[in-house]
Amino acid sequence: MSENGVTPKTGYPKTPKQTSYDVVIIGGAIMGSSVAWWLTKNPDFDGSVLVVERDPSIEKASTAHTNSCIRQQFSTELNVRISQFGADFINNVREFMGGDERVPNLKIHSFGYLYLADTPAFADTLRANLKVQHTCGAATELLDPDEIKTRYPFYNVDDIILGSINRVNEGYWDGATVFAWWRRQAIERGVNYIDNEVVAINKSGRGDRIESVTLATGEVISCGQLVNASGPRAARTAAMAGVDMPVEPRKRYSWVFKAEKPLDQDLPLTIDPSGVHVRENGGGTYQCGGHSDIDPAVDFDDFHMDHALWQDHIWPTVAARIPQFEAVKVISEWAGHYAMNVFDHNAITGPHPEIGNFLFLNGFSGHGLQQSPAMGRAAAEWLTYGDYKTLDMRPFHFDRVLAGEPYLERAVI
Repeated sequence: MSENGVTPKTGYPKTPKQTSYDVVIIGGAIMGSSVAWWLTKNPDFDGSVLVVERDPSIEKASTAHTNSCIRQQFSTELNVRISQFGADFINNVREFMGGDERVPNLKIHSFGYLYLADTPAFADTLRANLKVQHTCGAATELLDPDEIKTRYPFYNVDDIILGSINRVNEGYWDGATVFAWWRRQAIERGVNYIDNEVVAINKSGRGDRIESVTLATGEVISCGQLVNASGPRAARTAAMAGVDMPVEPRKRYSWVFKAEKPLDQDLPLTIDPSGVHVRENGGGTYQCGGHSDIDPAVDFDDFHMDHALWQDHIWPTVAARIPQFEAVKVISEWAGHYAMNVFDHNAITGPHPEIGNFLFLNGFSGHGLQQSPAMGRAAAEWLTYGDYKTLDMRPFHFDRVLAGEPYLERAVI
């Protein structure tokens, strides 16, 4: 697998270089690698870092199955701010990475997101979300059906009441390249990545601190702080420390298809009221996704495709919304997992209130890739200072789960 000329390092050693680290990160996909990289960038952090990744190829991680898009159309101000920083990072990635000329210049392909509402209640939600987004300076617009049809004549909008779109820093970005360079620079700067798995988390006698982790190969590694960045396996990792976390693997299906009659303009990432979404992919191809009406938690290794879902639901929905897509050919398909926070669909971050050196970076509910620049930076700040220096992520802390006080995100795809 090659990522924009960068060949990811998959030959990690099995054994750590040391028996003790200041920070141990469980999970080396995009979120864990973001934290590791931001720690190396912070001049106030001079500690040692170990990243434990059970699958260095990342082939089954959510990072490998993502749509790789970014949006500001969220219902909470903090999520909007997180995406705005993410956009700044993407558009200036070489500068953020120290001017390293090996790092390619990237830009967001801003075809935008278009939410379509077919009920008064959903239209009211879009209007409420717009106010939040405008407070943050987002360029979101509301469009009535005639305005949608004028801008995008290919849509069928007979059942639509309102649309919401933003074409400034909303669309596709090359998440694979950012991940590859976070990981590569982190390794070059001394972060120790290993091909292994944490099978036990060992607490102090009083249970208020993590003292060490046990690896599948038997080594016991002492740690000053431990970060749970294990994606859909977050609850399994947390359970090793006696913590109950409301994060489940939820299956999400994707298809790339070629249209017999391609559209003559970019297709925004269109979120149909049914939940099916479809977007521009380039070269006359398009990517769409969705899930079945029955959406249970699945096994971590369940990536089986539901072929009937395409024929019975996804394609008919896409063709009804965009009649020009009545003649298409599927050219690739896959299933991946959301790390779904079933409590309130928002990230769970920060330290555990009773196990102070156990930090979470979990439950992104499909938003992880786009939020990874800001979330990695925030976690690195907390690990270094015990506080946040940029965006205050306290609303995402684990305390709210224990208190039963959700911080709800309504804009979940």
